Amino acid sequence: MEETTLRTTPIYDGRIIKLDLLDVRLPDGKEARREVIRHPGAVAIVVLDDAKNVLLVRQYRAAAGKILLEIPAGTLNPGEVPLTCALRELQEETGFRAEKLDALGGIYTAPGYTTEFIHLFYATGLIESRLNMDEDEFIEVERVPFTEALAMIDRGEIADGKSVSGLLRVARLLGSPL
Repeated sequence: MEETTLRTTPIYDGRIIKLDLLDVRLPDGKEARREVIRHPGAVAIVVLDDAKNVLLVRQYRAAAGKILLEIPAGTLNPGEVPLTCALRELQEETGFRAEKLDALGGIYTAPGYTTEFIHLFYATGLIESRLNMDEDEFIEVERVPFTEALAMIDRGEIADGKSVSGLLRVARLLGSPL
């Protein structure tokens, strides 16, 4: 079932992603070409306050062409540990730190064409800090009752993979009916 990479041709080397063309040998001996977007990985955090509200961020996403409501997230810096990135992104995007940050595993976003893996976290015990967004980020933080966030998934109002996966994993942890 495995493929063997015969040649890798770099096509694009950007700030966040790289695009390579791979010539591969298939299990049956034939050759094929694969397009692979190389991504450094990311984190996403389900943030729950003491009143069982989830903190979500609303921001414009160019690839989707619209404003999305998501759990806070961010890209790993070179060599950065996912937990360190999650702590940084939590503060940058929500203005809070967390007394407790638990790993929830992770997800491959689209393994058919990208290496991106998102490490999921669950943050509780919020401590108000400072909102320290990146220069190119324009986001609004919203508090939504956790049960309403789950209903928003059902209605298609929360539709990105990391948010759906993270929220549903926390729902299972909390014993919420899905």
